[in-house]
Formats: sequence, C-alpha cells, structure tokens
Amino acid sequence: MIHRRVSFRAPDAPQSSRAESKAEPSPTSTVKAPMAYIVALTVPIVALELVIDDRTVRLIPLLILLPAFPAALGTVRQTIYAVGWVLIVITGVLIYRPLSSWYNYVIIMVLAAVLGVLCVLTCHWRIRRERELSRVRSTAVALQRQVLRPLPILTDRVIVDGVYLPVEEDRLVGGDIYEAVASPYGTRLLFGDVQGRGLPAIGAAFAALGAFREAALREPTLTALVDDLERAVVRHNAFAQQIGEPERFVTALILGIDESTETQAVNCGHPPPYLLNAGPVSPVPLGDPGVPLGLADLAAIPRIVVWFPFPSGATLVACSDGVTEARSITGDFYPLEERLRAWADGSPWELASNLVDDLSCHTAGELRDDITALVVRRAAA
Repeated sequence: MIHRRVSFRAPDAPQSSRAESKAEPSPTSTVKAPMAYIVALTVPIVALELVIDDRTVRLIPLLILLPAFPAALGTVRQTIYAVGWVLIVITGVLIYRPLSSWYNYVIIMVLAAVLGVLCVLTCHWRIRRERELSRVRSTAVALQRQVLRPLPILTDRVIVDGVYLPVEEDRLVGGDIYEAVASPYGTRLLFGDVQGRGLPAIGAAFAALGAFREAALREPTLTALVDDLERAVVRHNAFAQQIGEPERFVTALILGIDESTETQAVNCGHPPPYLLNAGPVSPVPLGDPGVPLGLADLAAIPRIVVWFPFPSGATLVACSDGVTEARSITGDFYPLEERLRAWADGSPWELASNLVDDLSCHTAGELRDDITALVVRRAAA
C-alpha cells in the first residue's frame, strides 16, 4: 500500500491554491506604488524646468514618456492615472512658463495624448496576454499532476523524494518521468527520460507511465514488466507515425525492491543510480546499459535483470542526464560523486535540494536539460 504526503516537491510546479486561485491585488495597492515612482520622477524634471533660465532648453516634454513605466509593469488603471497626471503637470508648467508659440504647445499636448493612449492600449494588451499565459500555465500544472506523482512517495519498503526542474522556467511539463508502485511482488520503481521535452513528448510519457502502472501490479518478473513497457512505447510510436509525429524512445531504469537485501534492476539506457551507504559513493554496476525503450529491435541480446545490494537504511540517488552531463562555463562536468559523498547523511529531500542548488551554481544557472534528482531510501529493517 502506498502512503503519500500532500506536499509537492517539484519546485516549478506550485500548489493549485497558489497557481489557480491567486488573489488579485487590491486597487489601492496597485495605484500607490507606480504613482509614487511617477511623482518621484516628475519632481526633478519640473524643478529643473523651472530653474533653467534658458527658454530654448525645455525639459517638460520628457514627461510624456513616464506613462510607459506603468504600461510595462502596472495595470490599465495605473496607466490612465499616469497619463492624466502627466497631462495636468505639462499643462500647469506650460501655463507658468509658456512656449514661444501656441503651435509648439499643441504639438507637445498632442504627442502626450497620443503616447498616453498608446500606453493604455499596450498595457491592456499586455495584461490580456499575461492572463492567457496564466491559464496555459494552470493547464500545464494540471497536466503535470496527471503525469508525475507528487513527491514524496512512501511505500512499506522505501521513501522516494526529490526534485523536478524543467529547463525552461515557464514550462512545467518536461521529458523526465518517474513512478513508484507497491505491488504484490514488492515495490517497483521507474526512472525515465523521454526523448525531447515539453508537450511534444507528453504522449510517450503517458504511454510509458500508463503501461508501468498497470504492468507493475500484474507482472511477476521485472523482465516481463519491461517487455510491456517496450510494447507500449512501440505502439505509441506507430500511432505517432500515422499522424505525422516523430517517433520517440525512452531511456529508463526499472527497479524491483522486495524483502531481499538485494535489488533487481533492468537498465534501458538510463544513467545508473548512485548507492550511498557506509562505503564509498559510486555508481551501481549495472553492466551494459542496454537500449532505450522503443528500440529493442536494434539490440543483439534481450534485456536482463541485474542484482545489486541495497540494504536497509541505504540510499539510492537516480539522476537524469541533465545532472550527469551538466557542465560549468569552463566545460567541466559536474562532480556528482564528490557532492553526494558530502551530503550522504542528509534526508532524502535535503540531499536532492542541495544537489539542485549546487548544480545551478556549478553551471552559473545555464541549465541545458531538465533536471530530475530522485532519492530512494530503504526503510530500516
């Protein structure tokens, strides 16, 4: 039986209460802040205008640019207030210090009015666009919740925690997938990476995850489970080809954890996990990584099960290639083993969080692929 806590640990996937029901700011708070900046910018310009004796140097026309600030960052109401404020100030100053001709006065006022209208229209278009993007983002959040199970996941044998970070901040659906199923044959774990990223890869992700969730409960052996995943990806690619979409493969690591101190693994082209125990930190020796799901016809031999020790209290760290292939600005690979050795005593969430934060520092924030770091800690005997 699987037990879940409600916290959702993917950092770019906010809770629905925050993403879908975020309250709009009050009208008072939306007016005060931008208008304070507008007034603060108006005062020195007007002061210099009144101080300069040379009437051929006029600074007051600069005020017509001020409504662009709330148009870019504020609301329509704030922009309208800024346009009105600028027109009033320009009129007052030009009455106090008239221009050389009424023709120049008309030109300034027409420009101020026209640019003001353009600023209001631009602000309206920007806000409408932001609302559309917000709706799309809410849809992506809902879609992600159907694809990826919220972390952490607890079974009677392991706790799975970690972080999921798409490479694009405005995209919540990436190419990395994971799942844990408590079956009659023990806990089955899937870590995978679909070729490609974002919505184009979501079909293959659904196919692999759906097949895993069903076969993990039905198939007694790990090889039979993997065969079901292979057929699911092949069927998806056949359908994708019919509608003109590209075929995709899925790199995957499938684990089977039962009452034994050794764990079964079938690797389908995925980076091997790291074992954190009393000994040194090193990748689990899984042998030949094999071919990804969807490409079994290209393999000379069938996939096999590898056994490795995973005692009680030990920790496995499975990372996507966005971690293992990450480089610094000087081209150095991320020292994953060294970092895991320093964090081995932390909780699963602390370990994954530290890894992502340190990885961001190592790459100077230039992440080139989705980042998934999953930490599996075996329950104490």
